[in-house]
Amino acid sequence: MENATILVINDNEFLRQFEHKTDLGMAKIEYSLQERKIFLTKLIVPEGLDDVDFKNAFIKTVLDSIQERNLRVVPTSPKIASFLRKNKQYKDLLPVGVRI
Repeated sequence: MENATILVINDNEFLRQFEHKTDLGMAKIEYSLQERKIFLTKLIVPEGLDDVDFKNAFIKTVLDSIQERNLRVVPTSPKIASFLRKNKQYKDLLPVGVRI
């Protein structure tokens, strides 16, 4: 098991986005919530923080939070779908019949 960076995230329900403050600005994952499914629509990271390790840690932290809430994930963002393809441990978060 690799060392996982745990980031502090905020679920901004008003703006419908998960947020993490960095020195370079706000990293965000925008979402849409419908019934028991959360559609992750867009990953935004501040310029200068386009680091794969940071993005992976941010996505992982958000997915762990979603998992605790017993929601299903529909990744409409290509970057998040790619993360899920590479990290099979999150496959159970996908709704029945959704393949990525």
